[in-house]
Amino acid sequence: MSEEATDQYAALPSGTTICFRDHGDRADPAILLIAGLGEDLTFWPGSFVSSLVDRGFRVITLDNRDVGQSTFAATPPPALWRQLLARPRADAYSLADMAADAVGVLDHLGIGQVHLAGRSMGGMIAQTVAAAEPSRVLSLTSIFSTTGAKKIGQPAWSTMRLLAAPPARTRTAAVRAHLRITSHIAGTGYPIDDAAEAAVAAGGWDRAAGDLAAGSARQIQAIQASGDRTAQLTRITAPTLVINGDRDLLVAPSGGAATVRAIRSAQHVVIPGMGHHIPEALVEPITQYIAEHAKRVTEGGNHARIS
Repeated sequence: MSEEATDQYAALPSGTTICFRDHGDRADPAILLIAGLGEDLTFWPGSFVSSLVDRGFRVITLDNRDVGQSTFAATPPPALWRQLLARPRADAYSLADMAADAVGVLDHLGIGQVHLAGRSMGGMIAQTVAAAEPSRVLSLTSIFSTTGAKKIGQPAWSTMRLLAAPPARTRTAAVRAHLRITSHIAGTGYPIDDAAEAAVAAGGWDRAAGDLAAGSARQIQAIQASGDRTAQLTRITAPTLVINGDRDLLVAPSGGAATVRAIRSAQHVVIPGMGHHIPEALVEPITQYIAEHAKRVTEGGNHARIS
């Protein structure tokens, strides 16, 4: 691992510490990648980060709170019934708090403006940053994410059954659970690489500074506490690209369509056969979409070039 790809830490005024990695040339335009529910920064494939660096970007990845090496909240996780009924505890944090964490990392690094790309919950966080801090966001890419509206972007019942299983309490169980859910939601066109995914899950377990099951439950609660963000999304002014597959069993494709409707002039890419996963075969096309979108904005255009 290169020196620039080691774990670094930003101690924020809120008392939360966020772990991040900083890749590429500091003089290049910065892209902040925000991962999804229960995912640490290593869940962005190394090839994904390298592809963006090779395309001329400084790439920052981070561990959201309650995952990886970032601060794990001291508050109890919500009970399963609260998650199923979307009844967050009174002490829940929100997506706005997680967005503030991301902005805090940018402040720590002295980065005034950034291109944002987030996937799933990370897309929700990126959307929230773009709505709350419009002057900081050069462009936004939202990948298989949604608006928080109750009737769209919902998981399939088959996925809900898997998510309701008892949480993993050992490394081996965590790897098995990751393989089970990822193979289910990955889509029809892109079967997962079991060995690669097992390594990702094992690495995430090893990096965790706290209880991953409790952390994921609190992150779910943050999504639920934030409710329907459609009105907030209409305030986004950053040129926006929305990417999703047509075979997503975790965040239904209707979530991507609703995001496009909410954000003014957003562009939409739907990838046939893709689910809720970025396989190696899609790293190159997705990073190309992100890079072309960001560079078009930098050059003074307003939209992604969709081919």
